[in-house]
Amino acid sequence: MEYPRPQLRRAAWRSLDGPWQAMLDDLAVCADPSEVDWDRTIVVPYPPEARASGVHDRGYRRRVWYKRQIQLDPSMAPSRDERLILHFGAVNYRARVWVNGRFAVEHRGGHSPFSIDVSRHLDGSLLEVVVQAEDDPQDMHKARGKMDWEPEPHKIWYPRSSGIWRTVWIEKVPRAHVSQLRWTADVASWQIRLDADVAHVPEGGMANVTLKLGDKLLVADRCLLTGPRLSRIFQLPDPGIDDARALWMWSPESPQLIDAEIEIRTADGNLIDSVQSYTALRTVSVEGDRFVLNSRPYYLRMVLDQGYWPDSLMVASSDQLRHDVLLIKRLGFNGVRKHQKSEDPRWLYWCDVLGLCVWGEMPSAYGFSSATVHGVMEEWKELVERDISHPCIVAWVPTNESWGVPELMNDRRQVDFVRALYHMTRALDGTRPVVGNDGWEMPCGDLVCVHDYEQDPKVLVERYGSRDAVAYTLQHVQPDRRRLVIDGFTGVGKPLFLSEFGGIALMKTSEEPGWGYSKAKDGKELLARYQQLMAAVHACRPLSGFCYTQLTDTFLEKNGLLTEDRVPKAPVEALAKATRGPDAHLQDWHLDPLGHARRWLARRGPDFPIEWTRVGEIAEVLAYPGERQGVVNGSASGPNDPGPDDPPASPPTGPGGFERRSRGGAGARARRKAA
Repeated sequence: MEYPRPQLRRAAWRSLDGPWQAMLDDLAVCADPSEVDWDRTIVVPYPPEARASGVHDRGYRRRVWYKRQIQLDPSMAPSRDERLILHFGAVNYRARVWVNGRFAVEHRGGHSPFSIDVSRHLDGSLLEVVVQAEDDPQDMHKARGKMDWEPEPHKIWYPRSSGIWRTVWIEKVPRAHVSQLRWTADVASWQIRLDADVAHVPEGGMANVTLKLGDKLLVADRCLLTGPRLSRIFQLPDPGIDDARALWMWSPESPQLIDAEIEIRTADGNLIDSVQSYTALRTVSVEGDRFVLNSRPYYLRMVLDQGYWPDSLMVASSDQLRHDVLLIKRLGFNGVRKHQKSEDPRWLYWCDVLGLCVWGEMPSAYGFSSATVHGVMEEWKELVERDISHPCIVAWVPTNESWGVPELMNDRRQVDFVRALYHMTRALDGTRPVVGNDGWEMPCGDLVCVHDYEQDPKVLVERYGSRDAVAYTLQHVQPDRRRLVIDGFTGVGKPLFLSEFGGIALMKTSEEPGWGYSKAKDGKELLARYQQLMAAVHACRPLSGFCYTQLTDTFLEKNGLLTEDRVPKAPVEALAKATRGPDAHLQDWHLDPLGHARRWLARRGPDFPIEWTRVGEIAEVLAYPGERQGVVNGSASGPNDPGPDDPPASPPTGPGGFERRSRGGAGARARRKAA
């Protein structure tokens, strides 16, 4: 999936990623494009701090300037009845955009997308775009996530991502077109609702909506457009019994999607606009102290994923995004907490397609002020609206560990801000649970989420092994010296998650830079300790799920199950067995490396490529370069395979930094043994 917006796709689009003229305006000297000395080239969408950008400059800067000129070919040049839309996936932090020398728009928010209709600025077929990206690298009152305010990464913070750091693209649309979609499913009533915004509705215009489950036509709906807002509720044919219903619903074990097409037509039936989309029958809720998926209690096995890559920081290709989802599934997890980052919508697409539950999280500010309130609220609203239709998202996390509200215990305004974020999120989306403050100092929330890096498995069982123990822990135990619940919120009777724990680092020597919450000297020790922690957590029956820290090493944090190059630190099969727990063998999905149910695998059809489910087991696969050595300090390499210290072979390269490998090659054999 290369399309930057997977749930609203059109044929006429073009990526503007690639080389742009640029200037690093460290002191914010230039105020207008005419003052800029275009003295270098930068590869968009990589930030200048990333090696992949061609700049790799991690110094402080207030502004980055960008310029790109393109000639629109006939397929993209808009006619009188068409419009050209310029899209930015994310620009950090304040973006000001000029089109063909005319100022066009300003947007604030370093993680959310924005778009511009540039049609009125066009001069023939020439499109010139200039962007001024302004960001105070030491401003602690804006949403910044894990971007460091110090010159170099320290502790749990990483290099900054200045300027443009997500795809820039153009899209040609008819004057009357679908501008936004929202899908909402209700499993209890067996219905799917569509809410769509339609720009410039034509007189007597009609909307046609088609829904398909594979080749089966479910809905063919036609209605009159009476205004710019289209709302339709589709009653699907309910098969009734759970066994038949299961083949229609989305879950990590059976990620069934429903294809959709929306057309806008004139009164006499001529096609104006057509968009492709998808949705799913999937409902999440809370019933007592249990998290519920599709009307049944569901246990979440999540991993913390921060979404960084060594050479490109927060940016990744679609193949890299897909590969990460595959690895998470292969490690036995059915969910992921995307931590302090609004991830690329293409990553959410792969979570939808491959079946992975996601907790969507707001990148935090660190200081509290009125600027924090305004900025975080507005940006969080934009991110929720961007991602609200993805079936993989099952919970929202607007606040983490009191970041941005450091005096929750003493400042009533900060408590009210956390509550306001919680209630605003519920108002925007009443179909998913919302976390009040993930980790501790929770004044509200649909879920109770505790961060506890206790390394003794017995202590974890003592704290969370019974309901009485949980009640005592919530009131009296203070992991990281923080109260868990505050302001009259008890958390009792709500679903409980150990939403951060573990954090075992693999470090050969004490002199090695980096850290973890505890250290293992090799892969064998890491695996043994991981198995012990997982056994303890699975024994804590009051828990509705967990989130292990973390998926990959990330700069100084060396506590990933994988290195930063995505190399497993222990045999994947053994890690997955511990992750899935002692009862996994009771379910047929435990036989599949990605945790898919046998019935769903049997019906997935020829359009579901085998390489999505059997990495390394097909004649030709795309392999991320980090896989080339199998396992770090493990025993996955065969006698004829390269060892951890041997230089890897140089196979032919594939797209996006990936490598093509044959089934019989040494790398493929190593991966089959490791996984």
